[in-house]
Amino acid sequence: MAQRVTLQEVRDRTYKDRDAWWTVWLVDPVASRLVRLVAPYRWITPNRLTVAAFLLGLAAAACFALQDYPWLAAGAVLFHLSFVIDCMDGKVARLNGTGSIFGAWLDYVFDRLRVVVCTIALMGGQFERTGDLTYLWVGGAVVFLDMFRYLNALQIGKVKNQMRDELAALRGEGVRPAFVEETLQQQPVGAATAEQLAAGGRPVVDVYGDFRRRFGLFVRFRNALVRQRIRAHVVSGIEFQMAVFIIGPLTGFVIGSAVIAGILLVAFELLLIYKLWAATRSFTRHVAEAKATAATVPVQTAGAEPGVVPV
Repeated sequence: MAQRVTLQEVRDRTYKDRDAWWTVWLVDPVASRLVRLVAPYRWITPNRLTVAAFLLGLAAAACFALQDYPWLAAGAVLFHLSFVIDCMDGKVARLNGTGSIFGAWLDYVFDRLRVVVCTIALMGGQFERTGDLTYLWVGGAVVFLDMFRYLNALQIGKVKNQMRDELAALRGEGVRPAFVEETLQQQPVGAATAEQLAAGGRPVVDVYGDFRRRFGLFVRFRNALVRQRIRAHVVSGIEFQMAVFIIGPLTGFVIGSAVIAGILLVAFELLLIYKLWAATRSFTRHVAEAKATAATVPVQTAGAEPGVVPV
């Protein structure tokens, strides 16, 4: 058995710089302590924790299917415990260096399956109990929004990486530039953060200036959240799931919780989409500037005087 690390070391090495508020406030304080206990036992692998979290999710679904309030409450508790274990797998992987590409795939797929199974059990069970078709419509919306949220996040990530690749190629840099987000401190546009300088001065490009100018109040709100390690996407897939599978069953407000959380999720997704659109417009200007700079850079060819690279 490996030596047990301190709780502070677990936090330093496994906490994300920014995370969902539900995770920061209600999961990490428990998960970090459990990780400290189990990390020395190398047979407790990230993949086994992922499978255990999924099995607890199935147990929550079984409780939801039984329809009555005591079972709904039990299902909510099991779903939260499933999410705690699900957060532990990544922490153990980062702490012990035991993460894998397959493990990331397994975690993603089991998360989506857990949502589908729990939705069918919860909304199907309530439809069977009441005969109200609204539960089926809301259940379909829950599955759709969960899939949309994570597909949208993947596509936004791909677009950002594509922009970074194109800028790196145009600027002749061997590494992708970082995009300047709304910063906590006042600093010159394009200045590297302390973390980036420590990592070797990764080039930085500001593509979010238009968004910051239009949404200054939101940026201040975002900065206040980041100081608490909370991301500005206040209602993301995590909070949406918790509203549907924990808050709704515990309060008996199953439809209402899902509808309110769904509306808020859509609102924040639209904000992310607008932010990406604004970034692509700024990116287009950066590309034009990079091409103009490349077209006017003096070059020295063999047997010739310094010239200008033709457009």
